[in-house]
Amino acid sequence: MHDPNCLFCKIIAGQIPSKKVYEDEGIFAFHDIHPWAPVHFLMLPKLHLPSMAQVTMEHAGLLGRMLALAPQLALEQGCNPYPEGGFRVMVNTGRDGGQEVHHLHIHVIGGPRPWLKG
Repeated sequence: MHDPNCLFCKIIAGQIPSKKVYEDEGIFAFHDIHPWAPVHFLMLPKLHLPSMAQVTMEHAGLLGRMLALAPQLALEQGCNPYPEGGFRVMVNTGRDGGQEVHHLHIHVIGGPRPWLKG
């Protein structure tokens, strides 16, 4: 499912440029245009899901793959290894949760501190 009015769907489709981190048949990752930290990228399902509020057990495999991929991509993008290093995984959901683009996305944030936020 694709939403022709969704900013992230347009990025996934290549209609809007991005600095790609990773892509496979179901996942797309790219650098945040306003990074909070030295490493800050977004991981999205290619399937248009507005938020975590719409996730069902049907999506468990996809989200599991995204979370399992996050450590590898974090290291590749410059995060230091655990336990001295590390990264943050964050999902904003809805207006009260700080979500700005209504396409489910996972922020992966890390690198040496201090960060701009957090």
